Amino acid sequence: MDGYERHVGSATARTAARRVVPVEARSAGTRVWDVDQREYLDCSGSGVFPLGHGHPAVLEALHRQLDRHSVATGTLLSGELADAARRLAAICPPGLDRVHFGCTGAETVRTARRLAWALGRRRVITMDGGYLAMTLGGAVTGGPRGVGRDQGAAARTTGDQVRPEVVTVPYGDVPAVRRALAQDGGGGCCVVVEPVQAEGGVRVPPPGYLREVAEACHRTGALLVVDEIHTGLGRLGAWWGCAVEGVTPDLLLTGEGLGGGCVPVSAVVGTEEVFAPMGRDPLLHASTFCGYPLGMAAVTATLEVMDREYVPARAEHLGKRLLDGLSCAVRPVVPYQVRGVRGQGLLLGVELADAHLAGRFTQGLLDRRVLAGQCLGDSAVVRLCPPASLTDAEVDWVVNAVGEAAAALARDLRYAW
Repeated sequence: MDGYERHVGSATARTAARRVVPVEARSAGTRVWDVDQREYLDCSGSGVFPLGHGHPAVLEALHRQLDRHSVATGTLLSGELADAARRLAAICPPGLDRVHFGCTGAETVRTARRLAWALGRRRVITMDGGYLAMTLGGAVTGGPRGVGRDQGAAARTTGDQVRPEVVTVPYGDVPAVRRALAQDGGGGCCVVVEPVQAEGGVRVPPPGYLREVAEACHRTGALLVVDEIHTGLGRLGAWWGCAVEGVTPDLLLTGEGLGGGCVPVSAVVGTEEVFAPMGRDPLLHASTFCGYPLGMAAVTATLEVMDREYVPARAEHLGKRLLDGLSCAVRPVVPYQVRGVRGQGLLLGVELADAHLAGRFTQGLLDRRVLAGQCLGDSAVVRLCPPASLTDAEVDWVVNAVGEAAAALARDLRYAW
């Protein structure tokens, strides 16, 4: 606590002291243990743990790679990078064959923005409440510092000097997207959208929304960027949320669970046409640890495990059970303390009446040894992102904990009244 107070963040330290937040010590599978050896079921992690903590096959691959070669020189070629790119492209929608790896979601945003700028798409349309809308100003900036000799040279000078024009429209509103595209004909735009908003409050759009946005982009020549950092890799019950509606974007962003919950890895996957600027100029965009061998070993092992263990199908099955169970569990306190439960696959949200109640509800889950967290973009929503390795008993554990925490919250409020 003293370390947090002095060097990490005093507000975090005060909140932890007030809520008596434990110190985590180790993890395995679906569980986390604190320093006092108390056991918790992990439904947090922003989608980082689709396989749970420390899957044996991923750990084995990491140990082998760590003993051999962990970080690349950046000068020679990497077999691990080629293997991981081939494996990732194989599970993406047809036509998405080019891959650029990073470590964080913010890096994928920067990569997509740089490619869009190089292709003349200098206006960004994003969605209200979207995760990228919250990071866009810092993670995606553009604007040439000077005039280069060619398109590649000009694109390399767009890093951090001038903010792009960013237009934000309501999520789920197709006519609003069409109006924003119509302002300049759409050809100079890129549209960034999530199949389901994760940090924005686990907001599920109307059926056909993503398909209609894709059609609007196609008609106007706008670049379609689908952010699957939280929703991809099987979390929604399919490999990709965009695939549910038969949409193939120009660029697909992924991350979070790509490193198997063991190491940080992210990626941008796109068409050959959209990646053409990077193909012509290898120096267009790079980062120190992009495609590092240890991360690439994790990607290859993770995708093999997901395929072998039918993670998308398990997520669909478990998600339906959890959505039904949670909806029944909170029904006695709807719509007073709890507004409702929503989600898709293993991305679920419990909406409370306000952010204060959501904080108390999260604490109630912690008291019942279930880890969850409030959404960054809508703090009245508590998000649950359990791994696809949940057992039947663990599904019951989550459902019972949510029902008990909601009932305790309602009981405490009645006594206070």
